[in-house]
Amino acid sequence: MTGSNYLLEFKDDAVAGGKRKILIDCGLHQAGKFCEESNYEPFAYDPKEVTDVFVTHAHIDHTGLLPKLVRHGFSGTVHSTPPTKDFAELLLRDSEHILGMEAERDGKPVLYEDQDIVALMNLWEGVNYHQSVNLGDPHKESTAKVTFHSAGHILGSASIEVEAEGKKILFSGDLGNEPSPLIGPAEAPTDIDYCLMESTYGDRLHEDLGRRKEILGEIISESLKDGGVLMIPAFALERTQILLLEIQDMLKKHNIPQVPIFLDSPLAIRLTEVYNRHRHYFKEELQQKYTSVESMFNFPGLRLTESTESSKGINRVAPPKIIIAGSGMSQGGRIIHHEKRYLQDAKSDLLIFGYQVSGSLGRRLLDGEKTIKILGETVPVRAKIRAIGAYSAHADQAQLLKWLKPLTKKLKKLFLVQGEIEPMTALASKIKEDFKIQAEIPKPGTSIEL
Repeated sequence: MTGSNYLLEFKDDAVAGGKRKILIDCGLHQAGKFCEESNYEPFAYDPKEVTDVFVTHAHIDHTGLLPKLVRHGFSGTVHSTPPTKDFAELLLRDSEHILGMEAERDGKPVLYEDQDIVALMNLWEGVNYHQSVNLGDPHKESTAKVTFHSAGHILGSASIEVEAEGKKILFSGDLGNEPSPLIGPAEAPTDIDYCLMESTYGDRLHEDLGRRKEILGEIISESLKDGGVLMIPAFALERTQILLLEIQDMLKKHNIPQVPIFLDSPLAIRLTEVYNRHRHYFKEELQQKYTSVESMFNFPGLRLTESTESSKGINRVAPPKIIIAGSGMSQGGRIIHHEKRYLQDAKSDLLIFGYQVSGSLGRRLLDGEKTIKILGETVPVRAKIRAIGAYSAHADQAQLLKWLKPLTKKLKKLFLVQGEIEPMTALASKIKEDFKIQAEIPKPGTSIEL
């Protein structure tokens, strides 16, 4: 379930009415379309009454409605880690472009415009891990406190701990798949009363993480051996950078053949530039191994196709070749043009490299559909569809349970969120079996008093 958005209310005499209202995330709903109908519905609260928004990470399903929030009257402060702020600005501008095209095509009003993003960024402040944000009157004991902890999901991602009215509630955000090639593990503060935990992969285990690079190399080699095109729909943020890092290492070790490799994603190219400003968020060994991000994510044979013309020029390069392009779920972006051209080629391959939400084109391909429609044209699927789950940015069931375990000693109540009903139900059953805890699965729009 996408579109993370939680409203938390607690007593605070420093605000009108004696109750402070804050948000954790304000994300765009995505499924069959980039923008679902529900995004056009009014917020379930008055944006003018919200004083602060705390953002777990930059992905659009956690940030995509923040400009709409500003457009409808929010004028408080947005808090996140510095990388999240920088990434979010680029992702939101890209999202605004896609949303504008969809609105024009469907004859609908725009959700927000560039001026709303500008206004939003002027309200946004950076907060480092373990740095607390105090809310309310600093001279009173009732002051609420919000603290960011590493979530291990993407660079700058966070779990958010809120302490108010003598209670502590933790919003996990998206938890990472460990070990990540780029960043350190997720942190789990133990002194927590209530927790909202993600459940994206609550019903499954990833493949052997120790062999994932080897498996990736095998897939690349097998795909290129047929003389076709290897298409990789990759999320512009983190999945693309990890992929480039792994491919560079395999090329240096001669584990895969040297062929033209295209990064056909202007957004991924711009996001990669942001990484250099936040090198201290990388794993320590990466900071020591690479003196700059350019040397991490660039190598001989890699071609960056930022302009539309250079993107079209990829078609003139004879196979075998590798094309890395967005979007990660094949819901738009340049990858769909390549899929339209090469999915009907039995010599070519499509490699699914990340989570595919139900209803997305990527999910339908992964589920084995043999005929699809792209840009109004019916395309027979003859290419081989491959997938590597071990590179997912999300924790699997075992990792979720490992993260949760230290919290269970004090935890009063657990809520499972951010997942489809099957994985949430499976995870709830496993939690009850392992920890003797009843995990609740709240429905969207549910109000709960703690």
